[in-house]
Amino acid sequence: MRPLQISPETAVKLAEQLNIPLEQLMHMPQHLLLQKLAQLNEKDTKKGSE
Repeated sequence: MRPLQISPETAVKLAEQLNIPLEQLMHMPQHLLLQKLAQLNEKDTKKGSE
């Protein structure tokens, strides 16, 4: 499995938002990352509607 094809700046921001180590993020399978991003988006949507 190869590392995600994202910029270093994006990787740092995602790791901070998801509260996971940068190395773990870079080796995370893409489908798991997309799932976590969807959960993060869902949280943000709920906060915005309140």
